[in-house]
Amino acid sequence: MEKHPQDYQEALKDEQREGSCKGACENNPSKSVSDRLLPHLLNIYGSRATPSDFEIYAPDATFEDPLMCARGVKQIKSAFYSLSKIFSESRIVEYTVQENLISPSKQEILIDNKQYYKFLGKSIDMISLIKLQVEDGKVVRHEDWWDKKPLRNRETVKVPLVGRMIEITRRGSMLATHAMMGFGKDPPV
Repeated sequence: MEKHPQDYQEALKDEQREGSCKGACENNPSKSVSDRLLPHLLNIYGSRATPSDFEIYAPDATFEDPLMCARGVKQIKSAFYSLSKIFSESRIVEYTVQENLISPSKQEILIDNKQYYKFLGKSIDMISLIKLQVEDGKVVRHEDWWDKKPLRNRETVKVPLVGRMIEITRRGSMLATHAMMGFGKDPPV
């Protein structure tokens, strides 16, 4: 099921209108975890996140992509608030979602997507796989696999020392970004 962000938002509005029109005796089926998280992720990747969008994360959540490794919500905020400083445009333009139930309180959500960025006037399209581990309704681990390739670290690289150096470089990149972005401080509204 391929959705565009605009289609998703329209469907969400239709669902909300439909739900408000139903009788008080009817039970509305609860939204899936991915339906609840997706609008926030679209805002986060679209450089239009508000502090409430980051409430989807557990306090000790982690985020990793090939450039950064963030620990905790403040570092995750710094990582995504920096997008608007680097790119004049950023957004997820196409996606499909797969939600896997691990246990009653744990889910894995896979978002196969195409991201669009504009850097120095040049358009950049990127294919990505976003992997979310969710526990008790909160994201505890968020990975962004560019070109759908697993992240390189000491477990996935054949030479452990090389994998460890990659991890240290990504942590250093995150710490520098975190300091430049005011240590996770929300931008003024």
